Formats: sequence, C-alpha cells, structure tokens
Amino acid sequence: MGEPLYRRVVIKVSGESFAGGQSFGIDQPTIDRIAGDLIAAQKLGVEVAVVVGGGNIFRGVEVSSRGVSRPTGDTMGMLATVMNCLALEAAIERHAVPARTLSAMVMPQVCELFTRAAAHKYLSEGRIVLLAGGTGNPYFTTDTTAVLRAAEIGASAVLKATNVDGVYSADPKKDPKATRFERLSHSQAVEGNYKVMDATAFALARETSLPIIVFSIAEPGSIGAILTGTGRGTIVAG
Repeated sequence: MGEPLYRRVVIKVSGESFAGGQSFGIDQPTIDRIAGDLIAAQKLGVEVAVVVGGGNIFRGVEVSSRGVSRPTGDTMGMLATVMNCLALEAAIERHAVPARTLSAMVMPQVCELFTRAAAHKYLSEGRIVLLAGGTGNPYFTTDTTAVLRAAEIGASAVLKATNVDGVYSADPKKDPKATRFERLSHSQAVEGNYKVMDATAFALARETSLPIIVFSIAEPGSIGAILTGTGRGTIVAG
C-alpha cells in the first residue's frame, strides 16, 4: 500500500458489524478480522480512533414493544456497546498492540475534557483508542458521536464502515461507472436521500469541514485501502 491520505482518523463501526450476521451477540472471527484491519491501518502511520456502536440499541424499541420500558431497552444497548468495545480491545491486544476504551457519550464538561485529553495522550502513545458510542438516544446517534469526537481530537476525516458490498452511489452494481472515492456534496447527499449519516452528523461535519468517507468493511483490508486511496468509497463533504 502507498502513503496514507490521513494521519489521524475516527472510524465509526456499528455493532451490527460485530454481530457477523447474528441477531444477538458477537461473532469472534469477525471481530478478529476487524481488529487486524485496524492494526494494519495503524502500521501505515495513521493514528486510529474507533467509535463503536452497540448494534442492538434498535432492539430496545423491540423490547419496549413487548412490555419492557424503553429506558431498560436503551440500557441494554449501552451494555452491548461496552461488550463490543471490550471484545475488540481484547482482539487488538492479542496482537501485542495496545488499545484503550474510553466513553464517547455526552457527559458533564469535566468528563468531556478528560476524554479529549486522554484520547490525544493514548493516540500519541501508539494506542488504538476505542470510544464506546452507543447512547440509546435517537437524537444523539453514534454517527453524531463519531463526527463530534473527530472534531474534538483533530482528526482529518471520519470513516463510516458499513456492512454492504458497495456503498451508495459508488455501488458498482448500481452504477458500473462509479469511480473510487466518488464525491458527493452535502446538498447532493441530502437531496438525493443518501442514507450516509444522520442529519446532525452531516451538519457537524459541514461546520467543521470534516469529510465523511463511507465504505464497506465487509472485505479484509478495506480500511487500509480507503486510507491509501485505493479502496472504493463515497466522500461526502460540505
């Protein structure tokens, strides 16, 4: 691979990616592969932070529909986020690469400042920083968390990993002429109804001039390919 296009990135990975097609729980081989891809990205000289989703926060709605309170369902989602982070941290450290899990949730100011300072410190030490991002809050999603944290720690880009093979308008099955890193403006993404990220994440990215690069995490090595400009993805910029 060539030189990386970015030196510090935040990668948003949903909990569904960790499930490996299962309805509940985690799929260890999938987590091991994602951990290997993150380590390979770090070896390119990139400082890597990962915002991890719970993957079953939406199940909180399902649980609520069966008579359990919504707060209980949301708590289940946040617990799943912690489980996913710790599983990924363990998988990374099995390769003798240090990782550290921090909270990405909105907290009082003193905690926000601590998280930001700690992320800087751990990234500069060569750790992969994992941010537990599942909030259970439909108005502050993991997408929003990823862009907010990226802006706070001075990342150059937000990478949104998806499970699909091909991404949005850069999907070769939908558009055979799509090139690598097809570029969409914020207005095009909104008007074309591309489900790239939620509206708040879009607005934050536009205000902070952060590009969002959406790509498929389904193939091994996809993170490194995106970071070096050889992978297929969609750039959304303001």
